[in-house]
Amino acid sequence: MVKVTVERLGHRGDGIAEGPIYVPNALPGEVVEGDLSGDRIVQPRILEPSEHRVSPPCAHYKSCGGCGLQHASDDFVATWKREFVEISLSHQDIEISARKVLTTPPQSRRRAVFHGKRTKKSTIVGLHGRASDTLFNTPECRLMTPKIMAEFDTYHELTRLGASRRGEITLTVTEVLGGLSIAVTGARDVDLSMREELGRIAQDSDLVRLDWNGERIAARGPAVQQFGAAKVETPAGAFLQATSFGEACLLDAVREAVGDAANIADLFAGCGTFTLPLAESATVHAVEGEADMLAALEAGWRHASNLRTVSVETRDLFRRPLMPDELCKFDAVVLDPPRAGAVAQVDEITRSDLSRIAFVSCNPITFARDAKTLIDAGFTLDWVDVIDQFRWSTHVELVARFSRN
Repeated sequence: MVKVTVERLGHRGDGIAEGPIYVPNALPGEVVEGDLSGDRIVQPRILEPSEHRVSPPCAHYKSCGGCGLQHASDDFVATWKREFVEISLSHQDIEISARKVLTTPPQSRRRAVFHGKRTKKSTIVGLHGRASDTLFNTPECRLMTPKIMAEFDTYHELTRLGASRRGEITLTVTEVLGGLSIAVTGARDVDLSMREELGRIAQDSDLVRLDWNGERIAARGPAVQQFGAAKVETPAGAFLQATSFGEACLLDAVREAVGDAANIADLFAGCGTFTLPLAESATVHAVEGEADMLAALEAGWRHASNLRTVSVETRDLFRRPLMPDELCKFDAVVLDPPRAGAVAQVDEITRSDLSRIAFVSCNPITFARDAKTLIDAGFTLDWVDVIDQFRWSTHVELVARFSRN
């Protein structure tokens, strides 16, 4: 048995005491004790709680691994995420204070990835425990939208049909205009009787779309997202900003960053989250590695009214970034890469005449690395906003503006 005082919170959400000793679910300043296993206290007991400790609002918090910071106050989490961004930048000798932290509200996550399995007598649908393969029912999750949570019985029915006791199925549930789209993977192959039952479930649950192992089983209309003035039928399981609130915050910042640019390149454009709203006032060239997402973006643009020209290009920006002679056509660039960042594309931007960048990132560490490259090439990091789109998690998103004369 050891007793320690937690000094800080690590980037994975564990408290860290001198040693280092890692303490799950602990906050800075707390005195805890427990048995030490390697460098980690197992089942710590809080002797002196932090003033920032709160009662977790979700009934599943102790078992579910979806939310790592529900035991901390909103103010504490916002400050910690701001500091995480600022410290990541300081490690690259970039000193700047984030302008603001915007936190998404509870029950606003519009896309959920649940897992399902069969037991001897019933089914389990939900999320895994922390660092565990154990699956827990989570029918009262406080993250997902009410519309997603209202169909939990449907997820159990699909699990009963598709899962085995030896494996799990994955149910990707997305809220779209008019209902839900569900894509089930890892399930049993569908036969005639199962197809009929799946059709009945889709009809009774009023699903907009049901896909099963990549096959369209039922659809009562297009599964559509609204991006600005355009409606886009997104492919099953395609990337989508986690919440409408978070998307709106990112879009507002991107619009501010590109300013009055008349010709914009949207790199890692996805299905058009930024492309289509920006096309209300600018010509936009959308570049994305996934052809099906670009096809959805282009179709949405063609059916929308009063948008300026949008062109699309399927291109792997990790292997074939836009070169300086291509970048010279644009007044501004929007960069929204995955967690790995955009090393190759940033290198080419530094060799170009480009002077304005809206940079969206879901990884402060790779963002700081890319920011250092841009600053060394003469760019100024004008501002950074922190967007807490994944509430109660250690995940941090940000948007920033770079400019140079």
